[in-house]
Amino acid sequence: MLDAMGAEAEMPAGVAVERGTVAEVPVEWLTPTNEATRVVLHLHGGGFALGSCQSHRALAARIGVASKARVVVPDYRLAPENPFPAGLDDVVEVYAALLADGLRAEQIVVSGDSAGGNLALSTLLRAAARGLPMPRAVVLLSPWTDLTLTGESLETRAAVDPWLQPEMLEPMRETYLGGGDPADPFASPLWGDLSLFPPTLVHVGDHEILLSDSQRLVERAAAAGVDVELHVGQELWHVWHLFSPGLPDANDALARIGAFVEARFTDGR
Repeated sequence: MLDAMGAEAEMPAGVAVERGTVAEVPVEWLTPTNEATRVVLHLHGGGFALGSCQSHRALAARIGVASKARVVVPDYRLAPENPFPAGLDDVVEVYAALLADGLRAEQIVVSGDSAGGNLALSTLLRAAARGLPMPRAVVLLSPWTDLTLTGESLETRAAVDPWLQPEMLEPMRETYLGGGDPADPFASPLWGDLSLFPPTLVHVGDHEILLSDSQRLVERAAAAGVDVELHVGQELWHVWHLFSPGLPDANDALARIGAFVEARFTDGR
């Protein structure tokens, strides 16, 4: 169903779509018409068990257009057949392979939505542990950062969130972790060492139960010395960016992403 919805989403004009593999992981390359030397590694959401290149193709393409970048979207392994850390392993290997194939880290932006935001953060933690260089920037859309489920917005936003409910999260978490520890920083990157992270942009809706996951991430990142920005979409829901081009708030959010990325490539940070 999610793939079918994604297939019906309106693609931005002029984006070429090409299937391939990177580090033996199936991927999709989305290339805008501009002469892009930047690359966005986008990690799709879906609660670690759903989603694909197809479900998030239009969103990833719009991030690429806004960022003036080619986008690579890995079809990472999904739970429950492939529980933690299988999907994370795939994404880390894709990032390492991009570097080994000649891309410089400063050409790469890592982005992710929802569970993909979790994977984006965990990928950087793994990359730092392996001594790999950090990308130019990170963009997170409604990231699920805390699988211990301790954020206060799980309660305070439950009545207004039209997309997610608290009782949905524990089954998703258990499906992904397969009995693993939800406090593991590679599963809950909120609790990891964020000090080496590059400039980071976080978008979250004021009406979503994962609001606290973003707010606490930004607080911890700022305390660790990270250049981090938070945009809270007023009266907006989980990954409202998916509703572009029909939703003006989604178009505005994508423009914010483009401006953030452009600033990081033009000011040398």
